[in-house]
Amino acid sequence: MGRSEITIDLGALRRNAARLVDAAGTAELWAVVKADAYGHGAGECARAALQAGAQALCVATAAEGAAVRRGNPGVRILVLSPLAEGEEAVAREAGLEVAVSSPKLPEGLPVHAKVDTGMGRFGMSEEQAASLDPERVVGVMSHLATADEAGQSFAGAQLERFAAVAARFPNAVKHLANSAATLSLPEARFDAVRCGVGLYGLSPFGDDPREHGLEPVLAWRSYVAQAKVLQPGESTGYGRRFVAERETRIGLVPVGYGDGFRRGLTGTEVLVGEARRRVVGTISMDSFAVELENESEGAVVTLLGEGLGAEEHARHLGTINYELTTGIVSDPRRAQRRVVDG
Repeated sequence: MGRSEITIDLGALRRNAARLVDAAGTAELWAVVKADAYGHGAGECARAALQAGAQALCVATAAEGAAVRRGNPGVRILVLSPLAEGEEAVAREAGLEVAVSSPKLPEGLPVHAKVDTGMGRFGMSEEQAASLDPERVVGVMSHLATADEAGQSFAGAQLERFAAVAARFPNAVKHLANSAATLSLPEARFDAVRCGVGLYGLSPFGDDPREHGLEPVLAWRSYVAQAKVLQPGESTGYGRRFVAERETRIGLVPVGYGDGFRRGLTGTEVLVGEARRRVVGTISMDSFAVELENESEGAVVTLLGEGLGAEEHARHLGTINYELTTGIVSDPRRAQRRVVDG
């Protein structure tokens, strides 16, 4: 497998897409494939999502949209972020639709009016949206700030504000829900839902994705490249953050924060063979150490997969699951990437 192997299961992605299509009810599923499909590979994932019932694709930049367009002629592709200087021409050539956050609309492009209903991020005010010519707008959108949290009073207020704006555009497609809202807020689904994290089998709520009928699409494995024994008082890694109190076997795994296995993951668990083992010492750029029992050199080390989810590592880091997957380095000089259809 080389230093490590990243496996993408398109069968799991199709099943996740089907689950989200079912949850969306009468709304269309729009697959969010920005940031290289959250680190999963935009080309393959976009095609698999469309095969499973998604009816549009969402990206962050015009360049991302142009790249996805090459393998998906005729599909609606929406650029979610504002266009940078010079990107209007790219969007026109690729036949993209664009989200706009101000009343100044680009010429010759289908636009979705992005309204800030409480996210406090990109988007125009409700008053600015009301000033637009409905004939120039093909879509109206906003984004929920708290759909993944318990208690939905703020999300409910955003929903009401959005519905009031959207009513001014009877012929435009209305879309508000992310993965969390698609699964938990039926009233937020409108005409289309924009799903990213759930598509990849990551829980939008930070818990076990299986509780929501989702399957992780990405697995990440390496191996024990060297095993050694630390005597009491000996250490491993920079800063001597782990000092053996007793005779301790450790395995050195040739993956580190340069590969996306974050430096803060000291103390998390990985699988060595089928056994959970603790990561010890400071994680280096190209390696980390893990406690061993009777496992030998060459044993498979699972960083993600086999029931070990990105959610678990994210809780350890105090972050979110898809920050981890977007940070995994799939450069063939550091990892082998394998696509399967299970």
